[in-house]
Amino acid sequence: MATTPFHRSPFEYKPGEQDHLFWLVVNPSTWLIPIFFAVLIVALAVHSYAINLPGRGWAKPVAAPAAATAPVAAPIPAPAG
Repeated sequence: MATTPFHRSPFEYKPGEQDHLFWLVVNPSTWLIPIFFAVLIVALAVHSYAINLPGRGWAKPVAAPAAATAPVAAPIPAPAG
């Protein structure tokens, strides 16, 4: 089996020896602040959506309108006789 990082078995993984490979590609001094801003934008978008859902957020929930009741008709008089 090849010994490149992409062809090793999971049982041969040694974090102390191989985790630095990620930081060779993703340099924190370049990408840390843009990643923070991207996470901030996603968090603000999710929270603004959640707060604007009906019945959520700081607004009082809108009460359901009272059911309209029909006037009660007078009872039909009994036939005389």
